[in-house]
Amino acid sequence: MSFHNTIEQITSEKNNQVIELPSGWAQGRAFFGGFSAALAAQFLLKQFPVEYHLRSMSISFVAPAEPGEAQLNYRVLREGKSVIQVAVELLQQGNVMLSCLASLGKARDSKVKVEGETPPDLKTINDGPGLPEADIVPEFAKNFDYRITSGGMPFSGQPGRTFGGWIRFRKEQQPLTTAAILALVDAWPPAVLPHLDSPAPASSLTWTIEFPDITLGNINSHDWFQYEAFIEQAEHGYGHSRAGLWTEQGELLAISRQTFTVFA
Repeated sequence: MSFHNTIEQITSEKNNQVIELPSGWAQGRAFFGGFSAALAAQFLLKQFPVEYHLRSMSISFVAPAEPGEAQLNYRVLREGKSVIQVAVELLQQGNVMLSCLASLGKARDSKVKVEGETPPDLKTINDGPGLPEADIVPEFAKNFDYRITSGGMPFSGQPGRTFGGWIRFRKEQQPLTTAAILALVDAWPPAVLPHLDSPAPASSLTWTIEFPDITLGNINSHDWFQYEAFIEQAEHGYGHSRAGLWTEQGELLAISRQTFTVFA
């Protein structure tokens, strides 16, 4: 099942929804975490009026999900005049796989306006290689096209603080959504993998992502997007990074921070 067909299982104004996580999206022994987070976001956005923009999500990957039946539920923690604070969970067999705190907020008139940070120089789509067609590449990554133009290839033994380039959904051509943005950001492996000279497991532990309130209507999931992560610190098997996702024209779509684990 495609990403967008899976997302479309979610309906409006219904808590405790049961959905099916598809095969073809494995990330090691787990279901792709960015897809789980995307489902949580789509679920939230379907439960509240459209004027409530999803401002931020703080996500904990509690346990590895797997293809098959899953349940989504939410609980409103506080609802004010403009902002709703919500807790969301994705469960399988009664166990929490993903837990999330989210903030949704209406737009308000404001004297403050600061443009989103512009992307770094990531060269062009033709200036970097894609991921190789190799067994080491996770199954879910084959649903995306990559061009690595910042930092080295994973497991190439090229240390540096930045990692990224260009990305798009490989086959799916749908209007861009907040859910798709989550998948595009998390489709990139932890930024420390180019430091390693041989394969080793790594994964996100916690993830905070924020979404500027911009119009997505003319953007397609098959368009190319720019991404770069910056490693702030890493040692003792854990690391911390920040990242951004931009359109090809340089409009900021997401601001991301991750704590990740690496077993090497």
